[in-house]
Amino acid sequence: MKQLAAEIKEHLEQKILPFWMNLKDEKNGGFYGEVDYSLRIEEEADKGGIATARFLWTFSAAYRVTNNEKYLEYANHLYAFLRDKLYDRIHRGIYWLVDFRGKPKDTRKHVYAQSFAIYALSEYYRVSRSREALDLAMEIYHLIEEKGYDNQNQAYMEEFDRSWHPVDNEMLSENGVMAEITMNTHIHVLEAYTNLYKATYDQALKQRLTDLLHVHYQNIYDEKTKFLNVFFDKEWQSLVDMKSFGHDIEASWLMDETMKTINFHDSNYDKMILDIAYNVADYAIQEDGSLINEQINEEYDYTRIWWVQAEAMVGFLNAYQNTDDPKFEQLIIKLWDYIKQNIVDKRKHGEWYWSVEANGKPTERSVGEPWKTSYHNSRFCLEFIERVLG
Repeated sequence: MKQLAAEIKEHLEQKILPFWMNLKDEKNGGFYGEVDYSLRIEEEADKGGIATARFLWTFSAAYRVTNNEKYLEYANHLYAFLRDKLYDRIHRGIYWLVDFRGKPKDTRKHVYAQSFAIYALSEYYRVSRSREALDLAMEIYHLIEEKGYDNQNQAYMEEFDRSWHPVDNEMLSENGVMAEITMNTHIHVLEAYTNLYKATYDQALKQRLTDLLHVHYQNIYDEKTKFLNVFFDKEWQSLVDMKSFGHDIEASWLMDETMKTINFHDSNYDKMILDIAYNVADYAIQEDGSLINEQINEEYDYTRIWWVQAEAMVGFLNAYQNTDDPKFEQLIIKLWDYIKQNIVDKRKHGEWYWSVEANGKPTERSVGEPWKTSYHNSRFCLEFIERVLG
């Protein structure tokens, strides 16, 4: 495993991070908003709030793990753009989208986006010790709790207009439903709050994380299927028969990370985490080692999406470390081989394709844009470096 992790470390430093570093916008701040399928940088593309936060997290974490000073320089650059251009100083919170100059363009507020701002700002604080960054992270945390949490059903709400009036959840609904609660937002609130706790050890935050774990176990996890439900109405009733395999395996290790971070122990939750990992492995891993995207009713989506493969690498590593079951070691080896052969863009200056179709051909979709950034695959690499190489 150490040899594989060393190879992954080299891949991060020689392939993934240089691709994104090439997008630094020296004139207008942040990173350029799009790289099309032909690898042409769209210098006037819009810049996403989620994307900027994910970049900030990436380069902050890369510096923390590798001690390479150049990554901190990029983190400083990204922090300034998030603070100065993406944060709404009138109504608070992070915008969904700004134009290439940093002018607000889509001013809606989404709890999902606010969570990534917290995730990034707390990571940046961990390496910079910037009190300003931590204060901003805490401000957004309190904002979510004030505006975005429904105490009656213990759920985080989804979408709001600029001044925090609830609106339909357009950005995180799909498959013909308008979800008032999503699994996706909840796992990323959990992820963000866990990282904020690592920066603060705030006891109120620890209690909120404990509550969130309970919500995942009681309301989101389906003990019969051993998958997570995806979309819900406000009473936590599932709206569609859907399995999102990438989110399942991602959630399994994120929940475990939260439990370890706050020193929380519950054998039922431990079983849930491992049951999800075994279930995904048995149900959705293909002969070639890859993980398919999702299932809706009886229809399978066999697309191999970049982030799904990255999260499976971490989820299986986490399961292997918790069980020592060689099954997970073999899954990791085979999946990494699939990623190298199919998902990694072998073109000069390429990174990872958005996805590979069921027929094995790369999807001709932008390889950098508001939803595709450095976060998932950089994090997979950093997790292997930390967990295996130490």
